[in-house]
Amino acid sequence: MSSPDAGRPPSAVADTNRRTTVLDSAMATFARFGYRKTSMEEVARAARISRPGLYFLFSSKETLFRAAVTQTLDRDIAAVERVLADSRRPLPQRLVEAFDQWAGRYIGPPACDVAAVVEACPELLGEIVESAPRRFEELVTDAIAVEKGRESARPVAQTVISASIGLKYQTVSREVYLERLEAAVGLLVR
Repeated sequence: MSSPDAGRPPSAVADTNRRTTVLDSAMATFARFGYRKTSMEEVARAARISRPGLYFLFSSKETLFRAAVTQTLDRDIAAVERVLADSRRPLPQRLVEAFDQWAGRYIGPPACDVAAVVEACPELLGEIVESAPRRFEELVTDAIAVEKGRESARPVAQTVISASIGLKYQTVSREVYLERLEAAVGLLVR
């Protein structure tokens, strides 16, 4: 199996890696300070790039913000897809891991809470604010439907998502979140 970068010139791979690193640093900076208080200078410092270099990659803070959130949500959705596609593992185990990829890893310090960043500035992000959570719900619904039937899949998926959201704000650590989510999944997915 070839790598996703096979056949691409080394400079293109380096540019992609650099862009990914900058967007990861930007997301962490936006999560730490919030959109309004984050400056391009702070992002450049965090990414270990010059401010002119940052402006070369992204024309504005708004463009950088959209790209950082989009990359993070796309990465989260891809991780959820991989986890749920592994039908060799029991459904409850896959669901807990999928929720961990979607929300659990953003719980507790020093987590970068994507949801909080997104919720603070939905007007800047456009349709990704709705499409990523909708895609997550579809993935969870489809995984449940394979084993439990389409009729009950959506309400169960929505209930587990609601439980996850509540747990995210009630728990102080990822471990506690996962423990309690596992209990909720166990009750809802039998």
